[in-house]
Amino acid sequence: MVIFINLSRLTLSNDKTQLDSPEYTLKVSYLGKIKSLHQYIDLLEKSPEYKSVVIYYSDLQKLIADFTSIYKIIEAAGGLVFNEKKEILVMFRRGLWDLPKGKIDEGETPEIAAIREVIEETGLVNVVIERFFKKTYHTYTLKEKRILKRTYWYLMQTTDTKLTPQTEEDIEIVQFVEKHRFLVMHKQIYGSILELLTAVEQ
Repeated sequence: MVIFINLSRLTLSNDKTQLDSPEYTLKVSYLGKIKSLHQYIDLLEKSPEYKSVVIYYSDLQKLIADFTSIYKIIEAAGGLVFNEKKEILVMFRRGLWDLPKGKIDEGETPEIAAIREVIEETGLVNVVIERFFKKTYHTYTLKEKRILKRTYWYLMQTTDTKLTPQTEEDIEIVQFVEKHRFLVMHKQIYGSILELLTAVEQ
């Protein structure tokens, strides 16, 4: 399980060999005490030093359960939307590039929420889900409470060309871009979004 905490990519793993991997700037073994998880989270929230972190524990399900117990979990859904030119839709909000997504309302399925959020945030009208892509996890603090947002991402298609950013949600720019060129040109991208864009092929 991978969770993004600010600029840090945190991996929860039961693969002990990852403790020897040069990929990680911080590698720790969990001893089963939730207090230590609080300490690691505090460190990642306060310091940008550790870009890639792994926490190892032989019982992965317990590690995940202990970690998630620290947070209030919010479910969200969003879309990786491609047009007929195979360009992907991106948007600029609060100083960073992002993809359309939002909280799943009561009674909604993730698929319905994903389409609704895409339409609301971008002004698109005709959006079709192609397939489920993956889940991402990122954390933030709201009113002094720690939130873990689990987002369901869907690959989508549209034939629309007119875009209207939802300015009341602080969205300044919505546009279709050629993915590889965009990733070369722009570095102000949320970690979880960068991982999605890097993984998707269309």
